Amino acid sequence: MLKERVLRVWSVWTVAVASRVRGRDRDAGAGFVEYAGLMILIAGIFTLIDQLGLDGTISGAIGDAVDDVVGGG
Repeated sequence: MLKERVLRVWSVWTVAVASRVRGRDRDAGAGFVEYAGLMILIAGIFTLIDQLGLDGTISGAIGDAVDDVVGGG
């Protein structure tokens, strides 16, 4: 019963997505809006990291992880 329900939901979702992509009502300008939203989100994360003073901690952790992978000191 659950399998049939999941398959039905999957097929309805697939048809809905396909019609949005190929249909005349597709979101023509959505790419720019999504890109701008992503850039705002990334800028916010960088600002938060800078304001909290975590940049040195994060950079040190990444350096330690790289050293562990490549076998450095």
